[in-house]
Parts: sequence; C-alpha cells; structure tokens
Amino acid sequence: MKCVNKGLDTKKENKNEHKKLKIFFIIFCILGILGMCSGLFLLYGPWNGFRDWLVTTAMTTMNHKYFATWFYDDETINYILSKNKVIESTAPSNPDLIEITNYEEQEEIIYANEYERQVLEKEPGNNDYKIIDIKGNGYEGYLAVIYDPSRVRTVVSSKLGTCGEYLVDMAKDHNALVAINGGGFVDPNNKGNGSTPLGITIVNGEVKTSDSYNGAGGIIGFTEDNKLVLGKYNLEQVQAMKIRDCVTFGPFLIVDGVSSKVLGNGGWGEAPRTAIGQRKDGIVLFLVLDGRRTGMMGADMDDLIKIMQNYGAYNAANLDGGTSSAMVVNGELINDPIDSSGAHKTRWISTSFILIPESNSEKP
Repeated sequence: MKCVNKGLDTKKENKNEHKKLKIFFIIFCILGILGMCSGLFLLYGPWNGFRDWLVTTAMTTMNHKYFATWFYDDETINYILSKNKVIESTAPSNPDLIEITNYEEQEEIIYANEYERQVLEKEPGNNDYKIIDIKGNGYEGYLAVIYDPSRVRTVVSSKLGTCGEYLVDMAKDHNALVAINGGGFVDPNNKGNGSTPLGITIVNGEVKTSDSYNGAGGIIGFTEDNKLVLGKYNLEQVQAMKIRDCVTFGPFLIVDGVSSKVLGNGGWGEAPRTAIGQRKDGIVLFLVLDGRRTGMMGADMDDLIKIMQNYGAYNAANLDGGTSSAMVVNGELINDPIDSSGAHKTRWISTSFILIPESNSEKP
C-alpha cells in the first residue's frame, strides 16, 4: 500500500497557481503599458492624423467636445482647426448659369455615365423623386433626386422661438413627399432645443429670422425662378434677389461648378451629414449620410463634395449634421440617426427642406 503526501501536492499546486497569477499579472502590465504607449503615440506622437481627426470630429459635435479638450489646450485645438478647414468660393453662385430642363420633351436621353443614368432614369410611376442608396468608406445613406425645383420649400418649426420639432412631424404637417433637415440653429452651451435658426430664414417669401451670421457658408435658398443660390448676403440683398425660401449654414461645397478647397480633413471631422445641391439642369439633390457607429464614423467635407460632383451638382452646400441629419420619405424616417446617448433617434430642429406634392405647389 502506497502512501501519498497530500500536503506536498497541495504546496506544489499553490506554487503553480501563484506562478500562473504572476505570469498573468506581468502580461496584463505589459499589455497595459503597450496600450498606454500606443495611446500616447496616437495623441502626441509625430503622426498627426489621429490627433487631427479626433479634434476636428469632437469640436463639431454638440455634446462631445471634451474628447478634444481633455487632451489638448485651446491653443493646440485652434492650431489644428486652422490647418483643417474648407476654403470656400469668394464669389456667390450665379443663378443665370442654371438652365432648368424638361426631359419629358426629349425623345431620347443619352446618359454621360452611370451616375447620370441613376439620376435621370425615373422609377416607374414616380415622376416626383427618386431615392438612391449611397455607400462609401465610413458612411452610408440616401440621395433623393427631386425633379421639380419649384416644389422645394423651406419650412420651420411650428413652435419657432420656443423649441424645434422632429423632422418627421414637420414633414407630416406639410404633407411632404421628401424632407431633410435644414440649417443650423442657436445652440447655447451645446443644449439648444432647435428653437432659433441661425442667420436669415425665409419661408415662401416671408422672413422668419433675420439675424447676422458670420460662420461658414451663408444663404442657402431658392429664387422665385427655382434656382439654388449660395452666397454671403444680408436681408436687403436676399429680398432684392427675390429669394423665396432659404436657410443659413455651410460651408459651401460647390459654387458654379467649382468645388471648395479642403485643407486636411476640412475641419469638420467625420460625422453624419446632410447636404443640398442643384444640377445645372435644375434637378435638386437631397443627401443624407449616417455615421457614429463602429466601423462607420460618417463623412467629411471631401466625401460630400465627391458625391455631389458624381451626381452632377453645379451648386451644393453642407447643411446641419450630426444628430440633426435625417431624411423622411412619405412620413417615415428612412435613415438611422444616432443621438449623443447612443440612442437611434434624431433631435429637434428649426428648419428643413421639403418636396411638396404637385397639388400644393401654389400654397405657402
């Protein structure tokens, strides 16, 4: 009969366990040090790509500027923003260069490329608009092709001056076929409720707001002859040009066929985006892109310019983005906005652009 020294075996087991714990602790420390070094390298190393992306993306959000201010002082942030910006055209768009074309009168349409075919080839039974899926590196969304620019309108929150509204409600109130969010709004302490639009806002010739605006872009609106106008105008100039509907925001992306110059990443980072454009033939383009999720952060200004150029925009401007970015078709939100809490929903906004039914085209 063999004797087993259980005490000795227990000591060996304890020794092995301590050895395993020690190895695990060492590996954990090494990984922690490597992770810390990698983080410091990205934040403060010789390569500025991550730093610039972090600062420009964070500083254009509503609630997450602290992602930049935690790590960098104001001087560094301002320096980064100065090296990443959009240089817009110094001249406003010329509406005389837009020639609204009635393709129904043409017997045969020759498409210059696949993008042209997507725009001009209408969906069966729908002469009002067409929705095109858009996908790219870091974003996805929708392009609404609006065939009749005379039916594009600006609308404002029914509670203007008190609070904004969800785009879905604004669209339903005006029986809109298609709607996108519009210009920016006053956002004190990053807690604005969409009550007060930035700059000048006009709805069917009626002035809703007339505040001064010194930010990127300026007036984004349609004249009485249904041509998209982009420019830095005051109220007197806007009224002299007979602009019937407009919001205020930017930057301008394309003016009279010439794209803005983008330095670095444009200073706006990557985020959900909304843009509006008009082709030389008068067709209007509504663009909404989603982001702010793993593997899909969103689009930058270069992305917007490229998409708008591909689909033939002669004039185009960036609209309010982030949580505001939304597109509604026949009363339903079709994109997937994400708010600051991570919830899949949009926020209250001040203004929007809509496509009204043909039967309502003469109404405010």
